[in-house]
Amino acid sequence: MQQLKPAEILEVTIQSGVNRAAYSFRQLIMLGFLAGAFISLAGAGANMAGFYFLADPATSGIGRMISGIIFPAGLIMVFLAGGELFTGNNMMIAAVLDKKISISSMLRNWLVVYLANLISSMIIAWLIVYSGMLNAGDGLLNEVTVGIAVSKVSLSFGQAFVRAIFCNFLVCLAVWIANGADSTIGKIFGIFFPILLFVTAGFEHSVANMFSIAIGIFADSGATAGLTWTAFLVNNLLPVTLGNIAGGGFFVTGTYYLAYKRYEKA
Repeated sequence: MQQLKPAEILEVTIQSGVNRAAYSFRQLIMLGFLAGAFISLAGAGANMAGFYFLADPATSGIGRMISGIIFPAGLIMVFLAGGELFTGNNMMIAAVLDKKISISSMLRNWLVVYLANLISSMIIAWLIVYSGMLNAGDGLLNEVTVGIAVSKVSLSFGQAFVRAIFCNFLVCLAVWIANGADSTIGKIFGIFFPILLFVTAGFEHSVANMFSIAIGIFADSGATAGLTWTAFLVNNLLPVTLGNIAGGGFFVTGTYYLAYKRYEKA
């Protein structure tokens, strides 16, 4: 086999959307739960790997890069082991544009998967705090974890939205490349570099934030002003979710559809 060409990848993406639209409620819940866990565990590992450098503004870029080397494991597990991840499923827009599935079936998938990702991420976040893992580095990991959460809920709506566009542009591009790879190692490398880039740059991923902000809230226990569930949902998750849909659904998937299918079907 050979690496698929972009027009062929689009066909794979469309068929993937059709398949996902046919999943039962039970499948979406279970696979969404797994994907949320995969991303959360990758986030926990990324924080553990980079917290020493993340604690110092002068070395925060190095810390993000180290975290970025670890975090791609989350999407690799979702893609290869199986899981339903909201951000990747934004690519179902291709199947809607091709009139293979309805908007309502796409939104059904998004809603169920989003809630499953959220519940799973929050459970993993609470369990990690309960386990005492954040005591690493004489509590420095706990401090960094809370700081990350605070920084995310402190973004303006516009800042969070734009960073989320960039993020899911790269995440869906990673899935796009992996869809075209002809080997497991090709799929891994196709995912690795775009995800490394988004983490190092500091872009905003809704499912990753379900974990990283929730764990900050659990670890902080109300000690830091402004770090609340309302701030999590309104200040960050809302604009980031919308930005992710725009970045992955329209700027990646929609653009490729217009490039390879729109005028072919006209």
